[in-house]
Amino acid sequence: MIKSNIGSLHSKVSLSLGVLFILFFGTFAEGKPLKIEVNKGIKEPLNVSIPSFISDIDLRELSENITAIITDDLVGTGLFKVTERVNHLSVITNFDNPIDYSAWNAIGSRALLTGELSSNGTTSITVKFRLFDVLSEKPFKEGLKLTGPKKGWRRIAHKIADEVYARITGDHKYFDSRIAFVAEEGSKGNRTKRLVIMDYDGANQAFLTERSDFIVLSPKFSPNGSKLLYTSYETGSPRICLLDIRSRKKIFLDNEPGNMSFSPSFSPNGRDVVFSVTSRSNTDIYRLNIASNARSRLTSSISIDTAPSFSPDGSRLVFESDRSGMQQLYVMPSNGGNAKRISFGQGSYGAPVWSPDQKLIAFTKRNKGRFHIGIMNIDGSNERLLTSSFLDESPSWSPNGRVIIFSRSTPGSGSSSTLYSIDIATGSLKPIRASSSDPSWSNLLN
Repeated sequence: MIKSNIGSLHSKVSLSLGVLFILFFGTFAEGKPLKIEVNKGIKEPLNVSIPSFISDIDLRELSENITAIITDDLVGTGLFKVTERVNHLSVITNFDNPIDYSAWNAIGSRALLTGELSSNGTTSITVKFRLFDVLSEKPFKEGLKLTGPKKGWRRIAHKIADEVYARITGDHKYFDSRIAFVAEEGSKGNRTKRLVIMDYDGANQAFLTERSDFIVLSPKFSPNGSKLLYTSYETGSPRICLLDIRSRKKIFLDNEPGNMSFSPSFSPNGRDVVFSVTSRSNTDIYRLNIASNARSRLTSSISIDTAPSFSPDGSRLVFESDRSGMQQLYVMPSNGGNAKRISFGQGSYGAPVWSPDQKLIAFTKRNKGRFHIGIMNIDGSNERLLTSSFLDESPSWSPNGRVIIFSRSTPGSGSSSTLYSIDIATGSLKPIRASSSDPSWSNLLN
């Protein structure tokens, strides 16, 4: 364990490729902190300067790669603009030297990020960084030191960007996370589908299932990010599968003969699963305990009840049902009970998912031949449509609830599906990965 030489807070965070240690050092800034209001429209991005992190020559390329990822993360939010290094009037040559605030202020910098990269061996690196408020001419909170495996440098970069983002905006972090999705290959009539995971920015893609003739759909991360639920047609009909991401071992859940099970989702504690079961032409929602395999039926009607999603506190479920004659959204206790309809706009609603802060529900809406990704308050008020296209579906929230990822399909014989993300505050829409569908965004990694 790394310990602080000034006796301050220390903690460690597990990396999939090793162990990343975090150490805080330095002093807190005084006075009014630099802050962006992330829920308001941003007229001009905040200028941030990120000079080259100090490093030995043999680590120079890695240092530039790390600062490039930090830059991409921050600029990608639409909240920040990183100043061109050719315009820098000051050079950082020593991590502990005083900052020439006037030089950074002269080029319009509002914040300054400095860092130093070192290696204590062939497989491990350490990155120190400090964030400064240029106008206040003070450090912005404490410095931070991260140590981890060299091959995990991208995660270190994402963690630094997360710290900068969270400190300036006051919002929760989300860069150090992963996305699971279904990769599609081949023509429309002969398309194969495989489960894939990747970093939130599309790097480090890894296939979790082999090429095959059977369909896989609707992956969902467990709360700790170690497992995936998904719907598999491996046995010929849809069944719920639980996959361990590290070992690739899988088991089928809900083995009741003659049933079709699909549309699964984890409980917030990861111990239970909710999903839909079609039996004797009736589709209802069930809850299953993974350890005991004990299940309970939560809905019982002649309607189609499906796509259940837990509230973050685990007390409620939102789901879609056609019990009113058209697909609408309903909320009920997570152990079953009276369901209350919350969607009353024109068109049909589906694929609801609760936001991490428990304040909003994202959904897919179909109206007048168009599909939309939208959000509403949990009581159904203040509905707002974020997108409109031939087919937008499968919304999933970022860990901080600021961004929604979804899939968009094009019409015609050569149709394809692409992952997009949209910022719910600014409306910024970005393509993420082509030939992909059914995204699921993980919680922040540990």
